Amino acid sequence: MKRKRLIPLLMLIVSGILLFWIVYPYKQVIVLNQVRSEQPRAFYLPLHTEQQFQINYIHSIHLSNVKEQYKITDDSKLRFEYMQYEDVAIGLPGYAEEGETLEVNDGIYTLTFDNRTIDSFVLYVGRVNTDLSLQYGQREYHLKDFLERGQSYEFHVEKVSNLTLWKGVRLDGK
Repeated sequence: MKRKRLIPLLMLIVSGILLFWIVYPYKQVIVLNQVRSEQPRAFYLPLHTEQQFQINYIHSIHLSNVKEQYKITDDSKLRFEYMQYEDVAIGLPGYAEEGETLEVNDGIYTLTFDNRTIDSFVLYVGRVNTDLSLQYGQREYHLKDFLERGQSYEFHVEKVSNLTLWKGVRLDGK
């Protein structure tokens, strides 16, 4: 008699744990959501202990390297730490504003931000055949291998569930 009650109870408990594991948002990820699209796609990169990442690209006008470094804050915001570039003009400042420091060493400009925190930014994937990568940990992810050229993606960090991860595309290929 007790066995007949125990099996449904165990099945209910196991089902509840499995459902919780599927829908509870616990995994912190970098999210790239396609914007301005009728059928937007989402791309995810699960985060580990490292809380810094870099976006590296070739400037579309100057055709020179640009590196932007961000740190993920405890509340999943993006702290823009610095950017490095080789040329100044369109989109690349030649001077520092309040809360910024600009240094030039060996022809490389480094613009450091004292405290610039943002929720997200929009990343446009150009049609030209130049590099656009995300460096996280010891890996470099070539974004043009995943993202559609000529499209924009909202870049942010959030906690997601396993169900959400299954619906999107993982940049790490797992």
